[in-house]
Amino acid sequence: MNFLIEDRKTRIYWNPYFGGFLLGLILLFSFYMSGRGVGASGGIKSAVVATVNAVAPTHAENSAYFSKFLKGDKSPLNTWLVFQMLGVIAGAFFSGAINNRLKIRVQHSPKISPKTRLWFALLGGFLFGGGAQLARGCTSGGALSGFAANSLGGLIIMVSIFGSGYLFAYFFRKLWI
Repeated sequence: MNFLIEDRKTRIYWNPYFGGFLLGLILLFSFYMSGRGVGASGGIKSAVVATVNAVAPTHAENSAYFSKFLKGDKSPLNTWLVFQMLGVIAGAFFSGAINNRLKIRVQHSPKISPKTRLWFALLGGFLFGGGAQLARGCTSGGALSGFAANSLGGLIIMVSIFGSGYLFAYFFRKLWI
């Protein structure tokens, strides 16, 4: 079985099925070690709470949302999700460095400008981040970990994410082809 694939420019990437298999192993390891699945939005939320508390501590203490993360002497950054987030960033940097892909570039269709691509990416990021907060978890937490735990909610989230992605791809594919 070939675990690596080559694209048109002869760059070698992992086979996506092999990558999915490894992600499943990481998910099982996460359940075994911490009793919880993987997720990213919790780490971002902890970083935002710590930033707001550092910049405007009175506001953070009086806010119903921020104050529930500031209970006790424990820092909101002292959670495993923050360390997972930092590990993902460090791992991506390391992977880019050893594969000679550390370049700042904007990948976009010839039909749109780099500026338009960045605006769409920013809009998508805000929508996705807002949706993760409304859903009380991101795709990795809700879909992957929930589905792996045989949760009905995880199944609903997985079908909703991939179904809506498939439906919306029809409208946005014009930006790419």
